[in-house]
Amino acid sequence: MKVAVITRFPSDPAAPHGGVESVSVNLVAALARLPDLELHVVTTDPNCPEPSESCWNGVPVHRLAWNGWRMLTYVTGEGRRQIQRYLTKLAPDVIHAHDVYGLMVKGMRVPRVFTVHGFIYADTLLDPRAPRLRSWLWKRAETAGWADQPHIISISPYVRERLAGFTRAVIHDIDNPIAERFFDVDRDEHAGRIFCAARICHLKNTLGLLRGFQRLVDRGVDAQLRLAGAVNNNEEYVRAVRDFIARTGLEQRVQLLGKIPYDAVLQELKHAAVFTLVSLQENSPMAIEEAMAAGVPVVASNRCGMPYMVRDGESGFLVDPSDPENVAARLRDVLSDAALRAQMGQRSREIARDRFHPSRIARRTREVYLRAVQDHART
Repeated sequence: MKVAVITRFPSDPAAPHGGVESVSVNLVAALARLPDLELHVVTTDPNCPEPSESCWNGVPVHRLAWNGWRMLTYVTGEGRRQIQRYLTKLAPDVIHAHDVYGLMVKGMRVPRVFTVHGFIYADTLLDPRAPRLRSWLWKRAETAGWADQPHIISISPYVRERLAGFTRAVIHDIDNPIAERFFDVDRDEHAGRIFCAARICHLKNTLGLLRGFQRLVDRGVDAQLRLAGAVNNNEEYVRAVRDFIARTGLEQRVQLLGKIPYDAVLQELKHAAVFTLVSLQENSPMAIEEAMAAGVPVVASNRCGMPYMVRDGESGFLVDPSDPENVAARLRDVLSDAALRAQMGQRSREIARDRFHPSRIARRTREVYLRAVQDHART
């Protein structure tokens, strides 16, 4: 079966940028091990002036030009036409589109599967710099794209809930796959160390986490917070983060690591006593999956898709991201109880191996491809 995976795919697969690229690399690597699939990756690249083809792990990677600086206009116009012309020549048996690429294959008379990774219109609403008109336009485009899909992979029950009423697609519940090396982390916990992997921005609620951490320290807990993530282009927010750290005297306890490579993330998880993510909006964050696979207890936001990942009181704790006292209390609960940390870490690993291991995800995804081909043949 010839499968075209249409997605964001990094120029260096060893260094993916963001969740969708990470998922794409992990999924393609796992699918490539299945003997009855002929995989092709199709992606767009602003640094690629004309179509090119390379090979990664035996899988052809087709790179097309990305000529649009306005994403919405491009993915529903010129970019869509370019992708569809290329796919018509490639002639796959099934198309598996991810993220905004699902909008670019809209209407194609080919067996199709669409993995919904997020809701751009919802993220835009939470961006204080973005006009509401932009969110409205994205919602129109996204909902029209969902309505057109015959098969959708939902990475979280939260995603399934948000799709209700907008599509008649067959919805398949399959989690995101993570790299196998996260399951092999040999833990060497450093007392009091809290790790967070997330961009420094309003959506990830960096200031909310810092307010909770300040209260934790004020209660006499000897803790360190290590923040690994790219600095968002919102200079005002980043300045507010740095000012808060300085104003509260946390310079010796908070480290802004910037964006770090996978090997460094593995080392951080190896030494972390707890992982935390208190975002305002998330569907199924890879960082939580990776921490669970490494056997690290997780303190996460009780919003959106995160409650479907972290079992409150079992593999970690859920907190109100707008309540610094709640964040501080749950971090203290984990940091102060070694037996609880060990118990939660073990349970996290068990859940992660069952839900997020790439070989398991690949087999389930292959079944969706077969279903899509069969259903298309009957129409």
